[in-house]
Amino acid sequence: MQDAERYSFVLQSLSQQGSASPDAVRSAWTVLESKYTFEDPWIRLRSDVVRLPNNKILSPYHTIEYPDWVNVIALTAEKNIILVEQYRHPVRQTFIEFPAGAVENGEEQPLAAMKRELLEETGYVSEDWHPMGTAWANASRQTNRVHSFLALDARRVADQMLDEGEIIRVHELALAEFLERAKSGAHPLPGLQLTCLFWLQTYVERSTDARIRRLLPA
Repeated sequence: MQDAERYSFVLQSLSQQGSASPDAVRSAWTVLESKYTFEDPWIRLRSDVVRLPNNKILSPYHTIEYPDWVNVIALTAEKNIILVEQYRHPVRQTFIEFPAGAVENGEEQPLAAMKRELLEETGYVSEDWHPMGTAWANASRQTNRVHSFLALDARRVADQMLDEGEIIRVHELALAEFLERAKSGAHPLPGLQLTCLFWLQTYVERSTDARIRRLLPA
């Protein structure tokens, strides 16, 4: 059985076990009321009253409106990955992560936002950028997407230009060592950045560029 046929068979088998009809699952909810219950420069909390396709009413249903997010796997010419270490107050832990940030003003393009964030957080730049993929951050509660990039031949050209609330230490680590640590669990990453690693693997596998194909072990 081919992969596509096997996948179709699995979906058919699962759908036979469920109680909801395809139309009910795929139908949009009807918004009866909507208002913003909190708003500041960083987030907007929208509280809706909605009717589901089965006529049940949810009140309130909260949605967080964030700007789109960006993150990057930035590699130097020596195949070192650039990482940023910072404290994350909501979980009260320090993480060593990919450079990342938000698209500003709703008008900035994701690639421009990531170039800006890389320079501000690390002082590094790259002229060789590759969009790898985009995914919804959390479709059940948030409106924003996460855009993942690969940057090659990154180099340090400036000091950090950090926001008032940022205290960041920059690291370089051999990509091969970082990947081994991430796979073993020795280097924990936020879930959204694990998605970025998935995009990297997919992008490398599909690339016809020999430089990119050599980034990951065969």
